[in-house]
Amino acid sequence: MSSEGLLKMTQAQRDRLAFVELRLRFIGEIRRQDLVTRFGIQAAAATRDIAQYKELASGNMQYDNKGKVYVRASWFRPLFDFPAERILTWLSQGYGDGEPVRWKGGVAQEGASLPGKVDLELLSALTRAIHRGAVVEIGYRALSSGLTTREIVPFALADSGLRWHVRAFDRRSGQFRDFALGRFDDARIIPGPVADHEKSDQDIQWNRVTELELVPHPANVQHPDTIEAEYGMDGGVLKVRVRAAMAGYLLRRWNVDCTEDHSLKGGEYHLWLRNRQALYGVTNLVLAPGYGESGEEW
Repeated sequence: MSSEGLLKMTQAQRDRLAFVELRLRFIGEIRRQDLVTRFGIQAAAATRDIAQYKELASGNMQYDNKGKVYVRASWFRPLFDFPAERILTWLSQGYGDGEPVRWKGGVAQEGASLPGKVDLELLSALTRAIHRGAVVEIGYRALSSGLTTREIVPFALADSGLRWHVRAFDRRSGQFRDFALGRFDDARIIPGPVADHEKSDQDIQWNRVTELELVPHPANVQHPDTIEAEYGMDGGVLKVRVRAAMAGYLLRRWNVDCTEDHSLKGGEYHLWLRNRQALYGVTNLVLAPGYGESGEEW
């Protein structure tokens, strides 16, 4: 595989080839129409782009005559060096799929997050399985059981605000669960059917949406109008609709006091959950500050 040809292309051409590689690597397939839709080019130009990518990285794709689509080859080796955060942004929000050029930002900025380990080839197995609705055999490190091998049926990526997870049916426990990307040790797609009870439409916590009413903390905040302005509250309340499976993460990230009598003390508690009853039936409330010790750590 050689990248010398890339240097002779325009930036627009390299961006389109990077998109081809992302589709192959993380979705598992690329069609001409994908390029036409994404870049607004003609079908003939899309055909040339695919041919150019194949010339540069001949071992990365093969044509599926039955499906009439180019698919990822088993000996795939990436041509572009994408950082993990760009990949996750593209997968979750649909942008950032151009050539990974390191531009200096327009203004100074720094982050305060801890570095997380994300193996992109491992991630690609998970995302291709999500796209295909396939089963994945994984090696996974849990807090309670250490490194184990299990089979999961993944269907979505989820950002808790602190780290990325995969939402999946876990055949070992017989439940839908969140798996932290940094705890995966291995992942490979395996053949076999997916049962109806393993599909995303059976995940009650994922499909249930609850509305949380967040207000300035009655005891810890001296000037509630400051919090109202900071969060853009309407009438002194911020209403947030969230999947039940993600509610605990949101409440923990924003240090929302979930006690009935807003009794948590400390300068970090700027918000109080006014409608605590909205959490009834939510299962990951071990994460919600002050709610209680329901749920489990695993």
